[in-house]
Amino acid sequence: MERAFQFLRMNAREPKPRTRGLTEIRGPYYSVMGPNYLKDVLETMGAYIDSLKFAGGSFTLMPRRVLREIIDLCHQYDVLVSTGGFIEYVVTQGPEAVHRYIQECKELGFDIIEISTGFITIPPDDWLRLIEAVQKAGLKAKPEVGIQFGAGGDTPAELLEAEGVQDPTWAIQLARRFLEAGAYMIMVESEGITENVKSWRTDVVARFINELGLEKLMFEAADPRVFAWYIKNYGPEVNLFVDHSQIVQLECLRSGIWGTQDLFGRVHTFKG
Repeated sequence: MERAFQFLRMNAREPKPRTRGLTEIRGPYYSVMGPNYLKDVLETMGAYIDSLKFAGGSFTLMPRRVLREIIDLCHQYDVLVSTGGFIEYVVTQGPEAVHRYIQECKELGFDIIEISTGFITIPPDDWLRLIEAVQKAGLKAKPEVGIQFGAGGDTPAELLEAEGVQDPTWAIQLARRFLEAGAYMIMVESEGITENVKSWRTDVVARFINELGLEKLMFEAADPRVFAWYIKNYGPEVNLFVDHSQIVQLECLRSGIWGTQDLFGRVHTFKG
């Protein structure tokens, strides 16, 4: 990309397809996003977006033609398209619905099927069977793990607190099994860690990174304070999921050109 003001130095970014410093943006959920709106986002900031994730099964409410247009538009800008964690709704309708869902995702052009179980409980071996089914269809499987049962849908903090949290060791062990089974990436759910909690569980983040490394982890961070914390502590090449409205703010931090008082002028890379 030939950007404006090329003479100004900023942090180097790997060209796409990147292996680190990935940014996934939320598509339609909190606001409508049609092809025209999305085209504006991608024309201006597409070089910094690696994938777009639908949320809440929003794609199932759209006309098929428009959904395909959105997916094709993403591909024009080398942006992968993820279903988000909607499969946990589909699982409740039985195996046939799951296989039809995977097949239709493939036909529509999705690249990634996220496999989350925030609201349901399934055995680990069933997670592995879902990963296998997704990969057999030629799609990337992206399991989501976390420590908070009932995560998703912006559930109030007091209700989540009543549910309690799981031992991070269990989530990390699951994530390791999923990666060994060939999962493309692990999405780490923010609820119970940096979202809807009285104090952040930064110790959980550290354990995930220490045991699994940065490259295969993506952290949900749809709050500017949260993604700024990740960059401050783990550098500009940490993989993050944010709302599409936050892509400019996040990339200003990654590139080192702007930030809050504690980050301004302090985020650097060295590619010597």
